[in-house]
Amino acid sequence: MSEWKTRITKVQAVKPRADAGEACLVLIYPPGPDMGKRFALTRNEVVLGRGSDCDIQVDRDSVSRRHARVFRATDQWMVEDLQSTNGSYVNDVPVQNSLLRDSDFLKIGAAIFKFLSGQGVEASYHEEIYRMTIVDGLTGAHNKRYFLEFLEREIARCARYRRPLSLLMLDIDHFKAINDQHGHLTGDFVLRELSRRLLGRVRREELLARYGGEEFAAVLPETDLSGARIFAEQVRRLVADTAFEYEGDRFNVSISVGLATVEGEDVDPMAFIKRADDNLYRAKRDGRNRVIG
Repeated sequence: MSEWKTRITKVQAVKPRADAGEACLVLIYPPGPDMGKRFALTRNEVVLGRGSDCDIQVDRDSVSRRHARVFRATDQWMVEDLQSTNGSYVNDVPVQNSLLRDSDFLKIGAAIFKFLSGQGVEASYHEEIYRMTIVDGLTGAHNKRYFLEFLEREIARCARYRRPLSLLMLDIDHFKAINDQHGHLTGDFVLRELSRRLLGRVRREELLARYGGEEFAAVLPETDLSGARIFAEQVRRLVADTAFEYEGDRFNVSISVGLATVEGEDVDPMAFIKRADDNLYRAKRDGRNRVIG
């Protein structure tokens, strides 16, 4: 498993006027000191890009010098791609010229903004800031911090009521090769698409989290070892049985899964994670695209 490294993004904001607040862009990815920063749309046109002359500067290699512009068209906001190298996306759909609606996600290169507008923009911004403390901005799965808190609570609850609790650690096989062969933007897509598929299988009382890099975790309260194995095989097939496709490039992806189960045991959370992680490493060693535990 590769180490997850984050490059700090330098962002320069448009200086807001006193009447700012009608619409804004919020940087939600990548992690760094500027994540969560709000950029008020107080002009009729704002250019985003890597160049120092842009209104919102995003200093990342995947972002073109002048990447996209966000502009007002009567009472609506639009985005136009400025013939960028890696394209502009609204809600993961490539666009040349598109309407922006409240809560849309705007992706330029590897940077993701959330567009907020309307009467409740201030409340929506604070809700988004809270969401960013518990949810991974790229994948939509919960983040590691929330996962650790959730796991600790569930261990205590299941121990109190003598109920089973299962934990799955999942890792994308050969993820470095995907990045090397197809590019890091494709790698980001794989992480998002994998999360989308798995979130569709996770029930309300369960939790999917991005543990770090290409590794995810799933917490299954009141699920015994047999049920956890069934779940693990289902999510493994969800990934392996349908090819991933991005920008006309079609390829297969697989995951390895390690699982662990406790039955009413008040185990240390990190020791529980290590049990599942050790089985994940065994799945990797034994050939990948398999479940161990």
